[in-house]
Amino acid sequence: QVQLVESGGGLVQAGGSLRLSCAASGRTFSSYAMTWFRQAPGKEREFVAAISWSGGSTYYADSVKGRFTISRDKAKNTMYLQMNSLKPEDTAVYYCAAKIGTTYYSWPYKYDYWGQGTQVTVSS
Repeated sequence: QVQLVESGGGLVQAGGSLRLSCAASGRTFSSYAMTWFRQAPGKEREFVAAISWSGGSTYYADSVKGRFTISRDKAKNTMYLQMNSLKPEDTAVYYCAAKIGTTYYSWPYKYDYWGQGTQVTVSS
């Protein structure tokens, strides 16, 4: 059974930085696409960034491009999201998700496994 556990969320001032982690277990993830989503209060869950576990190709939502960096450490089975220049509109619960197959999608329903989420709050 795949398990995803996020950590690293917290409260930060606008312009600050946070690094989220997603520890994955239960599978060999070489044929998986791994993704970060976020959900703000009253809004739908939205795509943030994705990474191909095997090849390391990365993809970003326009709203975070140039500020966020997704990466993974194969040896630790852990995915990261480095978030810089944070804005109040980045406030949300951040989720990591995994799907079988290396093609990533920006639609949450395409993903097979989810973590419990970690809260990120950016104050103005």
